[in-house]
Amino acid sequence: MATLYSEEFLESFKTDPIAATRQACKIVFAVVAPGATWTLAEMEALEEADVLMSELSTASMLPVAYQPLPLAEGTSRSEHVFSIWNALKEVNEACELLEIQARKEELAKKFRIGLGSQFSYEFAPADLERVQSLLNELRDLVASTTGFKSDHQRRILARLESLQRELHKRVSDLDRFWGLVGDAGVMMAKLGNDAKPIVDRIREIADIVWNTQGRAEQLPSSAKPPQIGYDPTQREDAEA
Repeated sequence: MATLYSEEFLESFKTDPIAATRQACKIVFAVVAPGATWTLAEMEALEEADVLMSELSTASMLPVAYQPLPLAEGTSRSEHVFSIWNALKEVNEACELLEIQARKEELAKKFRIGLGSQFSYEFAPADLERVQSLLNELRDLVASTTGFKSDHQRRILARLESLQRELHKRVSDLDRFWGLVGDAGVMMAKLGNDAKPIVDRIREIADIVWNTQGRAEQLPSSAKPPQIGYDPTQREDAEA
């Protein structure tokens, strides 16, 4: 059965639900002409979008409220799809406002960091360049490693791409970088020694991040970063 939304597209809701929701609306708006009457194909497209939004809402993965007119006795199909159309328009507009607000908040945070009015961590120039290089190498390694399941591989690549977009000389927190340490543990458990080239690079990033955090928070020189190692007895076949 033909569908507007591929499995790969559905994965994007896990990494950026606001952008994915707007794209879902854009997809259906591209095939449904504005108006009070639609063809059978257009009604089916609207109904598919309704099912997607309803499932996302049930799974608490929809960033805004969604509530079209229920299809019940006394409600015609045309009335129902018209209510879906209006509900999708409201969802799209609400997500657009969320994107605008998020961009304004990100700009404000950037300016606060630049002006020195907000605490930030500062990478040394050489460290910043090295982390960028390591992230590029990680993306290539993850993309070329055959041991990943496709959805896990996409999640890791999306995390790396997000890190690269947000990597600046000064950053307000290092949480996303420490998330890589958890990813390394999962990859070691799933891929065994095949994960070593990936883990080695994550370990180097973790060392740089630790040193950056240590300077900012004046940690003693004896403080040690978290260790990332491989224990073959911990390997699992289950998907993360």
